[in-house]
Amino acid sequence: MMRVYLMRHGQPVSSMEDPEQPLSDLGKKDVEKIAEFLHRTGVEIDQALHSGKARAKQTAAIMASRLNSRLELQESPCLGPLDNVTRIANQIKEAKKDQLIAGHMPHLGKLVSLLVVGDPLVPVVNFQQGGVVCLEKDEKERWSIIWVLVPDIL
Repeated sequence: MMRVYLMRHGQPVSSMEDPEQPLSDLGKKDVEKIAEFLHRTGVEIDQALHSGKARAKQTAAIMASRLNSRLELQESPCLGPLDNVTRIANQIKEAKKDQLIAGHMPHLGKLVSLLVVGDPLVPVVNFQQGGVVCLEKDEKERWSIIWVLVPDIL
């Protein structure tokens, strides 16, 4: 069974503080908390994609450092907040390895909806900053949400 871990970036600083909006101290701590918990439970990833925005790249880097330190992060041109989800959904469907995708709303919500119910406009999960939704593909190529983890739980 293949898994994909869809993660909304941690809390960024305000755009007035820094136009690039990297992770805030709280955002870093939340992502580190999630990464450490998943590491302790044995989660490993074979690929880590991010949108290229500072907060998503930092989120992916923190996660990869705990879940597979040998990984090179990959920027994907189709993970922006308002990008069409079809292209990345097709890439995920073809993938053979467990992967992390660090991105943004509303993109991640639409991606989960497309994979799970076939319609990006039917909401199925609410992503919190620093939260992860784990999807698993079964032997019939169907996707299911198998768990959701948010920093406030830990």
